[in-house]
Amino acid sequence: ARGLEDILLDPEQIQAFNRRAMDIDPFLVDLASYPEHLRREEIERLILSMSKEPEHPYHYRDGRRIEPADYDRYRAKLALSSIPDEKAVRFALVLERADMRAWPTTDRAFTHHGDPHLDRFQENGLFPADAVAILHQSADGLWCFAQSYNYAAWVPAERLVPGDRETILSYRKTPDFLVITGSRASAERGASHDPVHLEMGVRLPLMNGESPFHGEKQQRLVTHHAIRLPVRNSEGGLAFDSALVERSADVREGYLPFSRANVLRQAFKFLGEHYGWGHSENARDCTGFVSEVYKTMGILLPRNSWQQGQSRVGHNVRFAPDVPESDKITAVLAAEPGDLLYSRGHVMIYLGELDGEPYVIHDTAGAGRVENDGTYHEGEYTGVSVTPLVSLHNSPDTSYLDEMYAVKQIR
Repeated sequence: ARGLEDILLDPEQIQAFNRRAMDIDPFLVDLASYPEHLRREEIERLILSMSKEPEHPYHYRDGRRIEPADYDRYRAKLALSSIPDEKAVRFALVLERADMRAWPTTDRAFTHHGDPHLDRFQENGLFPADAVAILHQSADGLWCFAQSYNYAAWVPAERLVPGDRETILSYRKTPDFLVITGSRASAERGASHDPVHLEMGVRLPLMNGESPFHGEKQQRLVTHHAIRLPVRNSEGGLAFDSALVERSADVREGYLPFSRANVLRQAFKFLGEHYGWGHSENARDCTGFVSEVYKTMGILLPRNSWQQGQSRVGHNVRFAPDVPESDKITAVLAAEPGDLLYSRGHVMIYLGELDGEPYVIHDTAGAGRVENDGTYHEGEYTGVSVTPLVSLHNSPDTSYLDEMYAVKQIR
C-alpha cells in the first residue's frame, strides 16, 4: 500500500479525472461547455424534477401539514408558462453563501417527526465566487433556477450577479488562485471593508501583479493575500472588487496535493461541527462534508450521496443486497484511509482499523450505536464524528453496514 503522504494524482491527472467525470456522470455539468440556449421542455424537466410534491407528507414548523393548496401556491411561483420555446442561458457568480431550494420559497418543511434541523425544502449550498447558469426566474422575480457544476435548484436572486459568460468563465479559470483550506476563513473587501465569509474548498483568483491598494493597505500585502471578489455594480451588473485574506489564515495558493494524509487532515478540520442538512444552518451534511474535503485538492464530486455512490467516477467495489456482512467488512478492511464508504443515504470517509474494527469520520444527523449486549443508544453520534463502523446503526434493527452498498477510491 502507498504511504499516507504519497501523491495519488498530480494536477494534470486531477484535471483528466474531472474531465472524465463530467463526461460519464449525468449529475456533473461542465459549465464551460453548457449550451447557450435550452428548449422549454428541457428547462421544465429540470425544474419539475426538483419542484415536486413528496411521496410522504411534510409539515411546517408549527406542525401544520403542507396541503395540496400550499403546493399549488408554490407551483404558481414556478411560472412555467412564461418559458419561451427556446431560452438563452445567462451566467452569474455567487456573491455570498446562498441556499439552493426545492421550491422558490424560504418556507421550511419537515417530516412528520417534526425534526427542526432537517428542512426538506433545502437542497444544497453555494459559496462566494461559485459560477452558475441561470435557466429561469420565479414569478415574483426573487428566485432564479440555477445550474451549478453539480446541482440545479432555486437560488435567491439577490445572492447572484449576472454577467458576461466569457468574463465569468475566465474568472473561474484564473491560473493563480487561493483555496480556502480551513473549515472557514474571511476576506475584507477593499472598498467597503465588509467581511466576506468563506468556506473550505472555495477558490478565489489572486491579484498577482496587480496593485489595487494604496497607503496602509498596500503595506498590508506583506501580511495578506490580495484576491478578486464579484460584486454588483450600480447598474446591477457584474463587477469585481479587491479583497484581503490574511496569509496566516488556513488558506493556500493553489490546490493541496492529493494524498491520503491531506484527505484526513482536511476531514478532521470539521470535527465537532454540527450537522446541516443540504448546507443549512451554516454547516453541511455528509456529502457536503466529503465534497468540500476533496475540493481542496481540486477534485469534483456529485452532490448527493446516492449520486456519488452510484457514479462510475473512481474505482468502485459494489455489494449486492444479499452480500454477507463478513464480505463487506473484508472489503472495507482492504480499503485505504481516505476512501469513501456508501450506505443508504449516507457517505463516510474510511480512517483505518484498530484491533480489527474499521473506523470512519463522517457528518451525521444522529446515528445510533448498539453495544455487544444488544443495548441500543439512539442519536449517539451527531455532527462530524469519528466512530466505529460495525456498531453504527440507523435504528435498533438496521446498521450502516447492513445498508452499505459501495466502497469508492478516487483515482
